[in-house]
Amino acid sequence: MLGYYCLLALYSFKRNRIITALMVLAIGLGIGASMTMITVLHVMSGDPLPGRSTQLYVPVIDPHPVSNAKTKDTTPDAAMTWTDAMYLLHAARADRQAAMAAGTLPVQPTQAALHPFFEAGHYVTADFFPMFGTPFRAGSGWNAQDDQSRARVVVLNADLNRKLFGSAPSIGRNVRLKNTDFRVVGVLDDWQPQPIFYAQIDNAAFGSTDQFFIPLQTAQELNFDFSGRMWCWDNGGDGRASDHCTWLQFWVELDSPAKAHAYRDFLTGYWRDQQAHGRFPRLPDAKLFGLMDWLSNQHVVPGDLRLQLWLALGFLGVCMLNIVGLLLAKFLRRGGEISVRRALGARRRDVFLQLGIEAGAIGLAGGALGLGIAELGLWSVRHRPDGYAHLAQMDFSMLLGTFLLAIVAGACSGLVPAWRACNVTPALQLKTQ
Repeated sequence: MLGYYCLLALYSFKRNRIITALMVLAIGLGIGASMTMITVLHVMSGDPLPGRSTQLYVPVIDPHPVSNAKTKDTTPDAAMTWTDAMYLLHAARADRQAAMAAGTLPVQPTQAALHPFFEAGHYVTADFFPMFGTPFRAGSGWNAQDDQSRARVVVLNADLNRKLFGSAPSIGRNVRLKNTDFRVVGVLDDWQPQPIFYAQIDNAAFGSTDQFFIPLQTAQELNFDFSGRMWCWDNGGDGRASDHCTWLQFWVELDSPAKAHAYRDFLTGYWRDQQAHGRFPRLPDAKLFGLMDWLSNQHVVPGDLRLQLWLALGFLGVCMLNIVGLLLAKFLRRGGEISVRRALGARRRDVFLQLGIEAGAIGLAGGALGLGIAELGLWSVRHRPDGYAHLAQMDFSMLLGTFLLAIVAGACSGLVPAWRACNVTPALQLKTQ
């Protein structure tokens, strides 16, 4: 019977080609606009470390004076002073902990054919690699002893490794960063988490990832420049080594809620202890954000994208209302045909199913058109200068979601017209024929 209803729907489309084309176009435009924005938000709000994010936390403590202008900012800031980060690092109250800061350094290739160039990287401590589960193509990270000894070691990401050494093995070879030689101890396997969650969250949360990693203490000893915000008060003291300047990021790994609760209590105790020594003038309010909660608090997904999504869904709603009107006019014009079927014994639900399948078929055709429009929209997004633009790719879940949304939209648009048509009194309709 379903096959017969599909055949009836096909005949109906042939009889009303213009109306059918308008309905398919309307739903295709609505689906295309909606799926473009849904896909962009889907890739931007995804988990950058699936399987590990539930164990990663950002501790937040605030050493700033009460009068600091930064208090006007309601967005939590996890930046720490060197003093606080080193204390938490050596206290080792978490399963793993790492302090870090971003930096951009000149790279001086040994090959005569290559000119010096700048690359973005990170200064990190040893637990960074096992804590974030960075995939290694060769070698490994360094250890805590290398941190303490200010070792000149470096881990390269795959792209920089290819630039410098091509396909040749690079473990044990030297890389010159800002007039200092570093020994390569590891090469990552194109590690590109999106967003770059471990860095200071700003407008560059998406985009190209770090190409080198060197020990934080080594970078501090060499006085390497860092990239990011630094908040200082009371003249900043000794700059980056001061307890009056926040600039470091700090992450911890805790494998259970009980450990997370204990670590938060530890932070509160540290806060009170610092108050006893004349620091941390604010009331103790230590926080511990999970990775996904942290991204949400830092507003990684721009608010204008959410607004655009609602506008696209509103446009889809307008399209569906137009389809309701067109289907209602189309079905009521077939009152005689429907009444004859009813007079020959067809039940209301049979007629409703027939018309519902016809509406669903329109939705499916509109979904196919909407998929093409969505791909065109994503192609235009990929040509924008935004850091997230290259992520605008439709995966299988979004492909399936396109057709599901189209079928649901088509079926919902056909509910009222189908119900109205199948409730026409057959005797009255046949009498007027």
